[in-house]
Amino acid sequence: MSSLAAQTLLTPKEYIVAERKATLKSEYLSGDIVAMSGASNEHNLITVNTVNGLYNQLADRGCRVYGSDMRVGINAGDSYFYPDVSVVCEKPRFEDSEFDTLLNPIVVVEVLSPSTEKYDRGVKFTRYQQLKSLQEYILISQDQIRVEHYFRQVNLWQSNELTIREDVLPLVSVDAELPLRLIYRFVELE
Repeated sequence: MSSLAAQTLLTPKEYIVAERKATLKSEYLSGDIVAMSGASNEHNLITVNTVNGLYNQLADRGCRVYGSDMRVGINAGDSYFYPDVSVVCEKPRFEDSEFDTLLNPIVVVEVLSPSTEKYDRGVKFTRYQQLKSLQEYILISQDQIRVEHYFRQVNLWQSNELTIREDVLPLVSVDAELPLRLIYRFVELE
């Protein structure tokens, strides 16, 4: 998804009120509003494939797999993001009784777009690391076979990269695996 920073500064409460009425999604970053645009064919396929692969493995274990319409709140309203995929395996905690802002994902997945790659790798990842529940952060390229897997080891983040269609992404925190051939199913790469 593409993002453009707007000049409007809002409080977290003002953002939530406005976002719940909005027809287009935007993210919130310490008062700044970041408008989100649509996604490409490849982005949508990768997202659906990832949601489907995780759901099929985790639903019977009580884990919930959310798509890109579930907002994730960080640090008491400091940031709100719409990850492409989020997973929670304990009882989901929500910000309020609207149940539209998840506070405790264990896994977050972002599919990289040319316009959001720097944002997803930098600011978003830094903010996501503030979530005590988060154990794994996955970045998936939409224009080449490339999956970056960041995982928490106590208080340090480690990473590995997968670049071959036959590779398998291990998600240790939820005891699941995603073959890259499944993530990239129907995605035509040049």
